[in-house]
Amino acid sequence: MKGGASSSTRRRLVPYALLGPGLVWLLLFFVVPMYFMGEVALRSGTLETGFQFNWEFSNFSDALSRYDENFIRSFIYAGVSTVLALAIGYPLAYFIAFRGGRWKNALLFVVVAPFFTTYLIRTIGWTTILSDDSVVVDVAGSLGILDLFQTLGFTDTDNRLLATPVAVIAGITYNFLPFMILPLYASLERIDQSMIEAAKDLYSSARQAFLKVTLPLSAPGIVAGTLLTFIPAAGDYVNVIFLGSGNQSMVGNAIQSLYLNLRDYPTAAALSFMLMAVIFAIVVVYIRFAGSEALMGDEEEAT
Repeated sequence: MKGGASSSTRRRLVPYALLGPGLVWLLLFFVVPMYFMGEVALRSGTLETGFQFNWEFSNFSDALSRYDENFIRSFIYAGVSTVLALAIGYPLAYFIAFRGGRWKNALLFVVVAPFFTTYLIRTIGWTTILSDDSVVVDVAGSLGILDLFQTLGFTDTDNRLLATPVAVIAGITYNFLPFMILPLYASLERIDQSMIEAAKDLYSSARQAFLKVTLPLSAPGIVAGTLLTFIPAAGDYVNVIFLGSGNQSMVGNAIQSLYLNLRDYPTAAALSFMLMAVIFAIVVVYIRFAGSEALMGDEEEAT
């Protein structure tokens, strides 16, 4: 009996032991830094006089009032980039999963190949692609695309793309596109194609089979890809530095400037906290309406 009880206890403790390293990592590199950042956010003073902890909650309201446009712009850019990444990534992931054949691994390598260079180099590369004398700008101008962008208010002039919202959104979309494609591919690749064939045998058109079988079963990949793209995009600041201007400044740029240039650590920490809080709220709402429970229900219904 004692041996059986001991064995049962060990089996119950195995999941906790497996979780241990991850929990320790989160504690050391997330919870502890968050505590210190929260403590800094509630200080007052300057770098010259010193920062004193005195529960200065006004740092949050002051930071929001000063950088509200940066907040709004960040989530607009991140949202548009996520939608574009989904529009580009889903057909590509679908093709690789269902039509890639023996070229699947090669195509997946092409998707992840940009990661073999640093994020900074990839972004700087777009300054050449979108430079005023580039082929892209010439073609866009000849097709009237630049005029359309100017009419819609996306650009300030009719002969350039750099230092405009279009350039920033293009850079963000490109840099985070693999984070959309890979979850979509993983979700689509696991779909049993006999289910799609069965739908067509039951007189569903290709469009109906896609909408009623393929799309619901790939919904977990859509949710994962959307989150993996939107969350880092909302806090990005590198693309604005190289592809945008002060008029396209995002909240990440404001935090960077407060920390490294103005040395206003309490306001920077408060902005960081509010950014995380807003992203967390968006993620909770998104998962509530399109998240795991609903997706599992759709998958069970489709099966």
